[in-house]
Amino acid sequence: MPNNPPNNTNVTQRLAQFVAETQWDALDAPVVHQAKRALMNFFAVALIGCREGAIETALQSLAGFSVGRQAAVIGRPERLDALSAAFLNAASANVLDFCDTHIPTVIHPTAPVAPALFALGEMSRVRGRDLILAFILGAEIECRIGLAISPSHYRRGWHITATCGVFGAAAGGGKLLALKTEPLVSALGIAATQAAGLCECLGTPAKSVGVGNAARNGLWAALLAAQGFAGPPEPLNGTQGYFHALAEAPQLSILTDELGDGWELMKTAFKPYPCGFVVHPVLDCVIDWRRAHPDAVVEQVTVIDPRVVTLRGKVAVKRDESFATTAAAVEIASADGKVHKLHQRAARGSDDNPMADADLEQKLREAVERVIPHNDVAALIEAIWTVDDCADIAKLTALTVPR
Repeated sequence: MPNNPPNNTNVTQRLAQFVAETQWDALDAPVVHQAKRALMNFFAVALIGCREGAIETALQSLAGFSVGRQAAVIGRPERLDALSAAFLNAASANVLDFCDTHIPTVIHPTAPVAPALFALGEMSRVRGRDLILAFILGAEIECRIGLAISPSHYRRGWHITATCGVFGAAAGGGKLLALKTEPLVSALGIAATQAAGLCECLGTPAKSVGVGNAARNGLWAALLAAQGFAGPPEPLNGTQGYFHALAEAPQLSILTDELGDGWELMKTAFKPYPCGFVVHPVLDCVIDWRRAHPDAVVEQVTVIDPRVVTLRGKVAVKRDESFATTAAAVEIASADGKVHKLHQRAARGSDDNPMADADLEQKLREAVERVIPHNDVAALIEAIWTVDDCADIAKLTALTVPR
């Protein structure tokens, strides 16, 4: 590990050095296992999203420009050039908001990074152990950059998964390409000038463009840097760099303090429902209530959460700032005159109530049954849990091609 000086200068150089110098033995067993959990979830959500209308349209558009058949599109028979495949697999993973969430920043860390790495793995042979290391490092970089500018960045209207995910894809891709520190700085600089994505696009197909481009552009940044394409020496904190251009006053110490002593991927939560995490505790309450009262007729539902607008005709929303993002209280008035008061202190999938390994496996099984029912889901699950022993990660994506 590099010894970071106590000042906040040259932060991009120090992040790049960390990525270049960190080796497999720096990873402990829990973080490797968490990376496998993230990949299990990634394949599930990419499969579930791969036939959505927005993805169908994007595929049709990109296929006309793709002359190569370098990489698989997860869950589909088509093969495209690596950049287009990275775009589509990232967009598929995020299109339904079913992907993982880094709780402190609300970045969806896997969607921008994993597709770039799998695309690289189909261009040349990549070992599973190398992919895991590159993925963990990419997630660390994107989440650290996000932490440094949270929560103001998101509140300004920037879609943080896209604007920070491009750095994760560039860092992870650069690691797989065995880039040294200076080329990695260039990769992060090339990523910085492509960082984009607006929260105004959430809820529309345009959101998928930002997340897909984060994977595609990050991968392209790494490939350009590997060919000697140069970027600025301080793209993050330069006078006209990423932070300053976006009018951010970053907490620079977050970028480099205690790098490698803890991993941001460990703060990632996984979703049991395909929607934003803020709605999950409400869904927990009403789903559990309905299971316990299958025949009850609902007259009114009161939800303590300002962003819930489902069931408009029967829902009254009350704001309560004391509730955490992953908590909610619900009152259901049934036709028999009873009022059922429900409470969820930690939504299923949150860091305080996480999905178990078996839950993630079941999520993948359901995705396979829905999209590629003739494929061997047991083989895919086993391949993910043993990916660090895999000699060629292209075997994983091959297991998602429809039979």
